[in-house]
Amino acid sequence: MPISTVTFQMNALAQMEALNEALARSQSELATGKKLQTAADNPAAMAQVNALNVQLSVSQQGVTNGNAVRTSLQLEQNALSSASNVLQSVREVALQANNSDLNPSERQSLAAQLQQLQQALLAAANTRDGNGAYLFAGTATTAQPFVQAGNAVSYLGTAAVNQVQISPDQSLSVSDAGSSVFMNIPTGNGTFTTAVGPANTGNASIDPGRVSNASAWVADTYTIAFTSPTQYQVSNSSGTVVGSGSFQDGDSIAFNGVSVTLSGTPAAGDQFTIAPAGKASAFATVSSLIATLGSGNLSNAQLATQIGQAVQQLDSSLDRLNNVQAGVGSRLNAISDAADSAQASQTTLQTTVSQLTDVDYAAAVTKLSTQELALQAAQESYASIARLSLFNYLP
Repeated sequence: MPISTVTFQMNALAQMEALNEALARSQSELATGKKLQTAADNPAAMAQVNALNVQLSVSQQGVTNGNAVRTSLQLEQNALSSASNVLQSVREVALQANNSDLNPSERQSLAAQLQQLQQALLAAANTRDGNGAYLFAGTATTAQPFVQAGNAVSYLGTAAVNQVQISPDQSLSVSDAGSSVFMNIPTGNGTFTTAVGPANTGNASIDPGRVSNASAWVADTYTIAFTSPTQYQVSNSSGTVVGSGSFQDGDSIAFNGVSVTLSGTPAAGDQFTIAPAGKASAFATVSSLIATLGSGNLSNAQLATQIGQAVQQLDSSLDRLNNVQAGVGSRLNAISDAADSAQASQTTLQTTVSQLTDVDYAAAVTKLSTQELALQAAQESYASIARLSLFNYLP
């Protein structure tokens, strides 16, 4: 059918406009390196890219959170190390003080050293991070957790700690509550405590003791009473005798699955007590040791017993700090593992996004060249045909 000149021109111009738009798009893809620039380009692919970007954002936020937790835990690790060093120094002073040749003045000097160490321990427990938050305050990070009033140190923080998500399915504690680090530590050997009777006249002391059969132990207050320097009997709080025997310096006395060792020579009428262990803070242990060394009214046997108890409790405090440090180390390892996993996941996600959005330069350059040739050919054809006229064929 006949085609008018106007129709021909409109069709030709529309074709060239389409070719020009395609060429411009190809040039834009090469310039930006992106073949998916708007949702209109490929709605399904854009929806997939958006979902992948959300996953990338969540993964990266987990890495960022992990880095923040790592910094906090490293500060906590340093504080725990400082506290351990302080308690180790306290232990060394205690061992130095457990010497019957020392006079009261010398013990007072050692007590003064312990007071300085106690302040160092308090400073470690009140460590803050770069933002001023207290590491061992639990969730109450803006308030000082440990406060001293006289010889007593109180914990004002919370037992709960802040949790931070380091991966889509894993959260970690940012720190440890001071109550679980420095407070509520079992006294004595963790099962019972020992003490020398205040009215004893002999020179025998008693060690912290040990548990040989936990199932046989009956929690109660027991009294070891000496009827003579070589004979004793053990009674419970009801007065029932649960053990008896002969004794000489260095012997162990065993009953109900536990045993204690006495050193020295007791006098007739001397008594020693064994009571269920309670709880005490690391600060209370140091304060008690300071009081022991500062007292001028204790016998050598009482001094040796109380210092021995303090050393046992210091060991328990050090064990607690070591366990907390091990937990911190496990969390640091978990952060590293999560970061490695996130990196691998992000690489996979970024590769998929790249496949959906990035330009294949070799293919794009070939496509651009083809489009340029097609547009040039269309333009030349239009120009040639547009010049044609019937008058060109008239004689």
